[in-house]
Amino acid sequence: MKKPTVAVLRTSPATVLEDYHRLMNLAGYRDVIARDVDTALKINISWHFFFPASSTTPWQLDGVIRAMKRDGYDPALIHGCHNRTVVIDARLGERENKHLNVIRAHGLRNIHLYEGEEWINIRDAVGDLARRFLCLNEVYPGGFMIPRRFLGENIIHLPTVKTHVFTTTTGAMKNAFGGLLNERRHWTHPVIHETLVDLLLIQKKIHRGVFAVMDGTFAGDGPGPRCMRPYVKNVILASSDQVAIDAVAARMMGFDPLRDLRFLRLAHDAGLGCADPRGIEIAGDRGAAEENWRFDGPFGRMTFASRMQHKIYWGPLRRPIEWTLKTALAPWAYIASVLYHDSFWYPTHQGIIRDALRCEWGRLFRNWDSLAIPPDDLTAAGWRDVGEAPARLDRRSMALFARSFGILGTCIKEAPELPARRRRRECEPCTKM
Repeated sequence: MKKPTVAVLRTSPATVLEDYHRLMNLAGYRDVIARDVDTALKINISWHFFFPASSTTPWQLDGVIRAMKRDGYDPALIHGCHNRTVVIDARLGERENKHLNVIRAHGLRNIHLYEGEEWINIRDAVGDLARRFLCLNEVYPGGFMIPRRFLGENIIHLPTVKTHVFTTTTGAMKNAFGGLLNERRHWTHPVIHETLVDLLLIQKKIHRGVFAVMDGTFAGDGPGPRCMRPYVKNVILASSDQVAIDAVAARMMGFDPLRDLRFLRLAHDAGLGCADPRGIEIAGDRGAAEENWRFDGPFGRMTFASRMQHKIYWGPLRRPIEWTLKTALAPWAYIASVLYHDSFWYPTHQGIIRDALRCEWGRLFRNWDSLAIPPDDLTAAGWRDVGEAPARLDRRSMALFARSFGILGTCIKEAPELPARRRRRECEPCTKM
C-alpha cells in the first residue's frame, strides 16, 4: 500500500509564493483537486483580530490562489469560504487578517456559509453513512445541517500550525469543524475527538477532493487557538491526507501523534488516514519535517478561560453548568468568552503583537497593501523587501477594548438559542429539514 505524502518546505518572504506552488505540487494536489468543479478555500479565522499563528495568513491564501492559477485552474471556480462562530466575527476577521484584500485582488467569489446559503440535513447528504458516526447521532438525535454547496465540490483547508486547548493540536481535521457543523457545534465539545473523526468521514463522502495547506511561518504554542505564544518557524506543509499532515505538524511541535492526540489515533484506527510517522512519506525538506520544537502544549500555561472550559466540558462543573449551553441560557458563555478574550486578554497582551510585527513576516503583514504583487504576475517568487517596521507602534489597547463591546453585541444578536432568532431562521427555506 502506497504511503501518504506530506510535503514540507522551509520558506521566507522572498520565496514564499514560489514555495507554496512547489509545496502543493510535491503533495500531488492536482491529482486530488478536480478542475471542473468549484473549489472552496476554507479559510481559518480563529480570532477576528490579527494574532500570529491564530488564523490563515494572507501569504498562505495568496500563495494557494496563485499556485492554482499558475497550474491552469479557472479562478471562476475558486472561492473563499467562511463559517461563523458566535464568538468570532468572520466579517471583521477577514478584514483584520487581510483575507478580503487577497480575495478581492484576485477577483474571486467570497462565500459566507451562514449568509444566504442553503443547508441540508446530514442524513439527506450522506444517507446510511451516518450509521458509522462515532458520536454525532447521539449529540444530534434529529440530525444536523451542512451546507448543500459542499456536495460535490473540492475543499482546500488553510489551517496554521498551533496547539489547541481542546485537542492539544489543531490543523486540517479541526478546520472542518466550523464549516460542516451548524451554530450549535459547541454541543460536541465533550466528544470533540470523536466529532473530528466523524467530520472527516463526512468530508470523504461529500467532497470531490480534500486537500490541506498548512502555514507554519508563525507557529503557536499555549492554550490556543487564541491566547498563545507565537514563534517564527518558517515552514509550510501540504497533503491530501488530513490525518497525516496533522500528525507531521504535531510531531514537529513535539507531540507523539498516536499517543498524545486522541482524534488522530481514532482516525488512524478507522482507516481514514495515517497518523503513524513511520507510514508517512515526506516530500521536500525532510530535515524540517524532523525538527522537534518541544512546545509546552496547551495545558502548561492555561488561561482562566481555558481552565473554566475544561471544568465545564470534562470536569466538576459539567453536571451543574454544561446543560445550560444547550438552552436559551447559552449566551452567558458567549458573553464571557468575548469579555475575557477581546475585552481583557487581547488589549493587555499587545506586546506579543508588537514583537511579531517587527519580524519579517510581521512587517509583510503590516505593509501588505503597499507591497501588493499584481494578481496576474504568477512568476513572482515572493517579497524581497517587506518594508520597514514603524518607528513607533501605536498603542491600540483602548480602541480594541471599545471594539470588543461591538463584537459583544453581535454575538448576543446572533446567538442561535435566542427565541427571536430561532423563529426567524425557521421561516427561511434553507433551514427546513
